[in-house]
Amino acid sequence: MTTFPADLDPELIERLVASGGGELTRKMGIEFVELSAERSVATMPVVGNTQVVGILHGGAHVVLGESLGSISAAIHAGPGRIAVGIEINASHSRSVSSGLVTGTCTALSLGRTLATHEIVIRDEEGRRLSTVRMTNFLREA
Repeated sequence: MTTFPADLDPELIERLVASGGGELTRKMGIEFVELSAERSVATMPVVGNTQVVGILHGGAHVVLGESLGSISAAIHAGPGRIAVGIEINASHSRSVSSGLVTGTCTALSLGRTLATHEIVIRDEEGRRLSTVRMTNFLREA
């Protein structure tokens, strides 16, 4: 069950619940644990998201990071506004071939028109696998 901020726009909650975070997010098996503008957490299985040598695909790290960063920015944007990703990058530190990974998204800057988040992805032992940084442009819907 996902934890949402008490003051979150009901329309956004309805969209997130109905869509499961989007078609790609569902295909990747991403499960949202906690969502807010300042801090969000989600998990993703390694199985089904690996590349040819059997380790978690680098793009899967980015999908998890962007899913968390985009939703956190949308929550910050508020009712009647949307978040549009304008920049994302990832540094991969370690590989993983099984289990569940956890992404923790932390706000670096929450402004009126831009929101920047850092997403750290860790394995089940808590080792950092990658660091993703994302900036979203916040605009009227």
